[in-house]
Amino acid sequence: MVAVVLAAYPTFVLANVYWKFFQADLPGGRNGPADAYRHSLASAIVAFTLSPRCVDWVTAVMEDDGRGNASRAMDAHNNRIGARLGAAAPSWAAMQRDVRAAVEHGAVNAASTDQITWLAPMAWQERIY
Repeated sequence: MVAVVLAAYPTFVLANVYWKFFQADLPGGRNGPADAYRHSLASAIVAFTLSPRCVDWVTAVMEDDGRGNASRAMDAHNNRIGARLGAAAPSWAAMQRDVRAAVEHGAVNAASTDQITWLAPMAWQERIY
């Protein structure tokens, strides 16, 4: 029973993320705006439903806290923004809307901790992960 519960939550998060990801029709599935959207939305969902601390833990484990390469740094940056948006959201709909708006105002190599970022277009790959 514990295994079912432990598997159900990631399935819930991934299903919601990819549902919105495919609707978003953004370019750059890897290293581009679509990747930034996927990471920030997943982190927002986790922060909204559990805690921003869970996002911190996952970012530390999965992204080595942004160390190692530009892609990991981008993902960690966007995870942190998504976590803040999710933790502050008053509702599920507002959380989703806020993440999408943040991505729409993102930029290549954004340095601000308040702006979604992605890599330059030459680094983008059209993948879904």
